[in-house]
Amino acid sequence: MMRRQDMGWWLLILPAFLLMTAFYVAPIAQVLAISFTEPSPGLGNYERLFTSESVQRVIITTLRICIITTTLSLLLGYVLSYRISLASPAAQRWWILAVLVPLWISVLVRAFAWVTLLRRQGLVNETLIGTGIITEPLQLVWNEFGIVVGMVHYMVPYAVLPMLASMREIDPRLLAAARGLGAGRITIFTKIFLPLSLPGLLAAGVLVFIFTLGFYITPALLGGGKTLMVAEWIGLQILDLLRWGLGTMMATVLVVAILVTLAIFSRLVDMKRVFGGGGV
Repeated sequence: MMRRQDMGWWLLILPAFLLMTAFYVAPIAQVLAISFTEPSPGLGNYERLFTSESVQRVIITTLRICIITTTLSLLLGYVLSYRISLASPAAQRWWILAVLVPLWISVLVRAFAWVTLLRRQGLVNETLIGTGIITEPLQLVWNEFGIVVGMVHYMVPYAVLPMLASMREIDPRLLAAARGLGAGRITIFTKIFLPLSLPGLLAAGVLVFIFTLGFYITPALLGGGKTLMVAEWIGLQILDLLRWGLGTMMATVLVVAILVTLAIFSRLVDMKRVFGGGGV
């Protein structure tokens, strides 16, 4: 029988469990059910994953953009995190503030700002033409390039935070001891700093990749409807074309992809260590 103490814990988490069931589990279950029943019961919607070129093109485009965005975000984020971790405490506060400020700006505002900067008559093209580097405006927006630029700008702070947390746990005395033993900067970085910061790098990679899978506003504005990612494609199927079965099928695939990514990540890395639990 359940002990009274255990029953007390279950009663404490019961409201949260009911809320999660009502507002998260139940809608996902409904989406899953629609994907198998609309427009007719069966696996017809899921067969499109293997037979429809448009569905496959959207998935490939999404994966390509997500991989490029994740790679660039990790490269930029790692350099920035490394610089912050080696700065003085006073400088670190300013660096962290500079990283966090973009998170407080609406994604819609940032997307429109990039459209203004990258369009044919925008600041970037006008500057390049004015300096004589190019003679004709470049197509920097309403394509994959514009989408990647906007997504990388949005995701760099999310890459910095877990990597910086991991780097801060590295004992500076290890680096000082390596220098004392005659190791150079490159050796210290490759043999000590990089391996110890690897959990944060992996955590940042998974976090950024999962975020980018569900991007909607940035690809919609910077892609100009010419480059469709999964989230925008789902919105198009459900809101415009009223193909609920196809839209919910892709939404289900997206959720499954995220869960599989998290499951693989949990096998590779100690989740408690990455997210600050389990201390020693």
